[in-house]
Amino acid sequence: MEFESSSWIRDGVCFYPHLFGGIMITCALLSFSTSYFGMIGVPPMPHLFPDLRVFHKKKSAKKRVRVYMDGCFDLMHYGHANALRQAKALGDELVVGVVSDEEIIANKGPPVLSMEERLALVSGLKWVDEVIPNAPYEITEEFMHRLFKEHKIDYIIHGDDPCLLPDGTDAYALAKKAGRYKQIKRTEGVSSTDIVGRILSWVKEANAKKLCSESSQADESESVNRNTNNKVQAKGVQVSSFLPTSRRIVQFSNDKVPGPNSRVVYIDGAFDLFHAGHVEILKSARALGDFLLVGVYPDQTVSELRGNRYPLMNLHERSLSVLACRYVDEVIIGAPWEVTKDVITTFNISLVVHGTVAEKNPFMNGKPDSYAVPKSMGIFQTLDSPKDITTTSIAERIIANHEIYLKRNAKKEASEKKYYEEKTFVAAD
Repeated sequence: MEFESSSWIRDGVCFYPHLFGGIMITCALLSFSTSYFGMIGVPPMPHLFPDLRVFHKKKSAKKRVRVYMDGCFDLMHYGHANALRQAKALGDELVVGVVSDEEIIANKGPPVLSMEERLALVSGLKWVDEVIPNAPYEITEEFMHRLFKEHKIDYIIHGDDPCLLPDGTDAYALAKKAGRYKQIKRTEGVSSTDIVGRILSWVKEANAKKLCSESSQADESESVNRNTNNKVQAKGVQVSSFLPTSRRIVQFSNDKVPGPNSRVVYIDGAFDLFHAGHVEILKSARALGDFLLVGVYPDQTVSELRGNRYPLMNLHERSLSVLACRYVDEVIIGAPWEVTKDVITTFNISLVVHGTVAEKNPFMNGKPDSYAVPKSMGIFQTLDSPKDITTTSIAERIIANHEIYLKRNAKKEASEKKYYEEKTFVAAD
C-alpha cells in the first residue's frame, strides 16, 4: 500500500508564518530558561501545544487499490460470483469488464444471454463496484493502458485456469509482462459449459417423451415420461460435481441481522439458473423494507412442482447464487413451499411478496395456495416483475440452437478435461 507524506513544519511556515514564528521564539526561550534555572521543569512540547496538528493539512491516507477482472459471465453461476469475491479481496474497489457479444462469438461461440442481461447479473453482485460494458476478450496494449490511465486500475485479475485466444496465445500475456497481474483460484464443480450440457440433455429427454406420447395414452404417458427422466438422470451424464462447504456459505454471507423493528420482506422460489429476472425482482422486493429474506426451495420440491428435469442447479448451487446478490440479506436454504404462520413468526416477517412472472408448475395436483396464511394476515403483495425472463425461456434458447451449442460445448469440454487432468493444488481462496 502507498502513503502520501507531508511535513507539518513546512505547512506551518507556508500557511501560518506569524503564528509559527512566535511558536519558534517561545520554544527557544523555554529552552534557554530550562538550562538557566536547572531544577525548574518544563512540560514537554506536546503538552504545551496539543493542537499542532492544525499544520498537518494533508492527513496521511492509504491509497485505495483498484482491481480489474473481466469475463463473458454467460449463464451466471456461483463460480463467477466466487471469482469476483476473490478479486475484490485483492483490492479495495473492483471494476468488472463484461465482454461484448461480438468478442464472445469470435472467441468462444454465441452467448446465451444478451449484453443487457449479463450486465444486470454482474451489476447485481455484492462485490462489484463498477462495470465496463463491451470489454475486449484479450487484454490488448491499448485497452491495458486505458485501464491504468482512465480507470486507475492497479492490478488485472484472472483465475488459475488458462484463458487462450483462438491462436493459442495467453489473453493476459501483456498484463503479466507489465507486472500488474494477479491470479485467483478457480471455483471447482461448475462452469457455463457444464450448465449448457445439463440443458442439452433435455433434447434427449424431449425425444424420448415424444416417442412415449405417440405410443401411450396421456395418463400413462406422464408416468412413462417420469421413469424416462429418472433413467436419463441416473446415467449421471450431467450431474453437478459441486462440493459445498460451510466456509463458502460464510464467505458469501452479509453477516447482517435484522433489528427488532426492522421491516423484513420475504420472497421465495426455486431461483434455478439465476438470471436477470431474478436480480430485478429481488431489487424491487428489497426496496419495500429494511431486510430481504429469501427462501430457496429444496430440490425435491422443485422436481415435484415442475418435473424431474428440474432443478438444473442443486439446492446449494442455487442458494449461493441468491446469496451473492447485493439486494439479499439472508437466505433460508431449503425453505418450505408453504409460507406458514410459524415461518412468519420465526423470522419476524412483515411482508411476503411474489412476482407476476414465474415458472409454470404443471404438477401442482390441487395443492392449496402456498400464500394463504400471509394473504389472510394482510401482509401479502404481488410485485410486477420488471423482466419476463424465466429459467425455461433461457433453456429454450439453447435447445432451439442445440446444434450450435453442441459444437461449442464439445470444444470447451475438451479444454476443461485437459485442465482437470493437469491441474495442481492452489492455495485456498
